[in-house]
Amino acid sequence: MLQHTERLVDLLDPRLNVIYNMPIAEARERVLSGDPASVRAIDGSFAIVAKDGITVRLARSLDRPMRYFLAKRAEGPALFVADRIDTLQGALEAEGLGGQFHPSYTRMVPAHYVVELRLVGCPDPDPAYTRFFDPARAVLPPDLDEIGRRYIGALAGEIAKWLTGIETRTSDAREPIGVAFSGGIDSGAVLLVTYHTMMRLGLSPSRLKAFTLDLGGGRDLEQARKFLERLGLSMFLEEIHADPGDLDVGEAVRTLEDYKPLDVECAAMGLLLSAGIRERYPDWRYIVDGDGGDENLKDYPIEENSELTIRSVVNNLMLYHEGWGVGRIKHSLTYSGGLSRGYVRTYAPGRRYGFDAFSPFTRPDVVEVAEGIPFAELTSYDEAALYSLKGEIVRRGVLAVTGLEMPVFPKRRFQDGVVAGDIRRSILGGNEQMYRQRFLAMYAG
Repeated sequence: MLQHTERLVDLLDPRLNVIYNMPIAEARERVLSGDPASVRAIDGSFAIVAKDGITVRLARSLDRPMRYFLAKRAEGPALFVADRIDTLQGALEAEGLGGQFHPSYTRMVPAHYVVELRLVGCPDPDPAYTRFFDPARAVLPPDLDEIGRRYIGALAGEIAKWLTGIETRTSDAREPIGVAFSGGIDSGAVLLVTYHTMMRLGLSPSRLKAFTLDLGGGRDLEQARKFLERLGLSMFLEEIHADPGDLDVGEAVRTLEDYKPLDVECAAMGLLLSAGIRERYPDWRYIVDGDGGDENLKDYPIEENSELTIRSVVNNLMLYHEGWGVGRIKHSLTYSGGLSRGYVRTYAPGRRYGFDAFSPFTRPDVVEVAEGIPFAELTSYDEAALYSLKGEIVRRGVLAVTGLEMPVFPKRRFQDGVVAGDIRRSILGGNEQMYRQRFLAMYAG
């Protein structure tokens, strides 16, 4: 009689786990325990899978994509885990299981949950989800100065841990630090807090550069110049110029492994920025950016999404981070929701060119402060009041933490700031159906 043998194939790169307060072995034991408080205590960036008999548990931070595929074998099921769909496909094909693969059969682990699977074979098991990050909502006083101080204070704390970790892990204390910089609120706060923190830690600010992408016709470069000129920090600016004709929608979809238009456009720009930095600096490793800042302070045009109202945005826990959430009608298994899904737009282009990227706004301690903001009380459910809130909170917080008066410019998406909109649309198209067809065509063979 054939003996039942379940199998776990962990294809994740353990070197990408950056955990500040414990060894990776302890973090893995915490994930295996399934205890949410124990997993919440893991401080850093991680994507971890652990197995005990037929029970497998998986957990990840917001900035680490994590996917799995359950394959059937005569001797028992095999669970393949990776950060990319094409990695799963390649591993299945290498073991003669490629005939079972389809991208829609892959599953994305949602951020902030421990996912439990029992490898029991046919029929496929349903995953069980246990939330390990559950911040309290609207618990801060309606004081913008206090909110800003706490929010940017939490940001500074995360940047300090990241910088200190780099110093600990690398043998060269002169390792350069790059900021993906547009002069907007989020990248501006990240640059100024990184600069301030480096000075406070006694690190040379000559290691710091602000990289701004320009494809011609966009407004980010002028904005970046004005931002830095007002603060006397123009020496940090490094312009990365590229040709709009270098935008490649096929490469963006392949890298992203997704088809949501805004994320495809963002990834296309991220690829050009990463390529430009890499061409100029072959050995550069560390890039910090402001991804997650819009989600934290709910700064998206509500009118662009017919499913949303200001009440749904304000009253749902981490709606922009997680979408409608696990267990809801709109929850997809192939993709999780919100930034939990969309962060690949930042992660994948950086990994494609060998960068270690860091988005401090995605860290739980920063998100927790943001969720504690009493948005309903501060805005009275007025959209204009909501959109103006972010600039005020961040500006006041940066001033309180760094002593620098940060310029605040109107919101503009990455893809809207680096090239004229008509040129972007003519090259990338911007149609979800077209992107979806390109995505599926990658697997048609």
